Amino acid sequence: MTFSSTQVTRVHHAEYERDALHRTRGRTRGEDRAARRPDYAARRRTLRRTAACVIVLLCALALPASLFAHAVVYPRRSTPGAYEKYVLRVPNEKNVPTTRVEIRFPADVRVVSFADVPGWELHVLTDSAGRVTGAVWTGTLPPARFVEFPFVAVNPRTASRIVWPAFQTYADGDRVEWTGPEESERPASATEIAPATDSGGSRWTLYMSAAALILALIGLGLAARPRSAA
Repeated sequence: MTFSSTQVTRVHHAEYERDALHRTRGRTRGEDRAARRPDYAARRRTLRRTAACVIVLLCALALPASLFAHAVVYPRRSTPGAYEKYVLRVPNEKNVPTTRVEIRFPADVRVVSFADVPGWELHVLTDSAGRVTGAVWTGTLPPARFVEFPFVAVNPRTASRIVWPAFQTYADGDRVEWTGPEESERPASATEIAPATDSGGSRWTLYMSAAALILALIGLGLAARPRSAA
C-alpha cells in the first residue's frame, strides 16, 4: 500500500502528539509525587527552632522575676536564726563610674561583721544603741563592671521576708534608689526566711525545665535523623 506524503505527515504528527502527551503526564505524575513528598529539611529546621525557643523560654520561666533586680543581695533564701553570709552585688549600668554604695539593714536582722573589699572604704552606720543599721562603701567602680560587698548577719528567728534597700551613687551625681516593690523598675532586693524544707514549687519548676530539655533534645535527634525519600 502506498501512502501519500500528506498521510505520512499526519501519522508522524499524531505520534509526536502522543509522545508529548506521555511526557507531560510523566512530568505531572513526578511533580505530584514531589509535591506529596514531605519536606524533611524544612521539618528539621522547624524542630530546631522550636526546641531552641522552648529551652530559652523554660530557662526564663525557671528564674524568679526578682532575680533581674540590679542591686541584689544573695542568697535569696535562708533559714530562721541562721548566721548567714550575705553578698550585695552591684553592677555599674552607666557610662560613668559608681562612687558610693549604701545599704540599709532591717530592724530584725543583726549584722555582725563585714569583709574587706579592695579599693573600697567601709563606713558602718549604727544607732544610739550600737546596732548596725546600714553600711556605706566609697570607691570607684568603672562602667561595665560589678562589685560585691560581703557581710554576715543573723536572720530573724521566725519565717519572714527581708527587704534590703540599697542606694547607688554615680560620679555625675546621679543617685539610684533600689527601694521599689518587686514589679517596679528599681526593685529592692529581698530574701525569704523559711525553714529548710523542699519547696514544691521549686521542684515543679525543676521538673518542668528537665522535661522541656529532654523533649527538646528528642526533637533535635528526630530532626537530625536521616529519612528515606518517599
